Amino acid sequence: MLNSDFMHEKRYGVESENKVRRWRLILADDHKILLEGLRGILRAAEFEIVAEVEDGRSLVNAAADLKPDLIVTDFTMPLLNGLEASRQILRRDPGTKILMLSMHQNAAFAIDAWHTGLRGYVLKCAESRILIDAIKRVLDGQLYFEPGLTQAVLSSARPRQHYERNGNAGDLTQRQREVLQMLAEGKAPKEIAGVLGISARTVEFHKYRIMEALGLRSVPELAVYAAKNGMVG
Repeated sequence: MLNSDFMHEKRYGVESENKVRRWRLILADDHKILLEGLRGILRAAEFEIVAEVEDGRSLVNAAADLKPDLIVTDFTMPLLNGLEASRQILRRDPGTKILMLSMHQNAAFAIDAWHTGLRGYVLKCAESRILIDAIKRVLDGQLYFEPGLTQAVLSSARPRQHYERNGNAGDLTQRQREVLQMLAEGKAPKEIAGVLGISARTVEFHKYRIMEALGLRSVPELAVYAAKNGMVG
């Protein structure tokens, strides 16, 4: 009979090779080749990869099911970006340790990660040894932010600085941020409604409230805004 942990890991496409107690990690990125590379690097460093997911909604579900020691997530992912997924995970379990592995070198993204409650921020252009060191530090209860961005992060005075600088997105609700991202990804209201379990009419209501809050007038303008803020690629 298979134990429940194994069944959970099979659900997300990763089989456990756990023979001795190792740190359990979830990896989240929408690029398969990057996930494969990370898996090899981190398994060689004797971490156990209990799940690999390719979108933010799957990450939220995997985190709830598997209770990992640490999550390594990309910033820009479909359906739900890494930052919004992290918000939802931390709202449910504030003690979750999350490290962002991002292509964004703009300090504003690291500041958002810091204020959301993430414990680390590493650039994808970094060497693998830096990522491994960052993971170990975070697991040890420390913080690790990309050295070139650390001063900006520590100097940031208030939450959601990045959003507030770009309009009033800081005033959007969680549901509105979810709708905003999927509109920017080109999904139709009916499709968004199916993902979120709401009506298409409610999606349209959120769309107009979002445009009103951000001072934008069309879905293409919403898409541009979302891209500038790392919500979509």
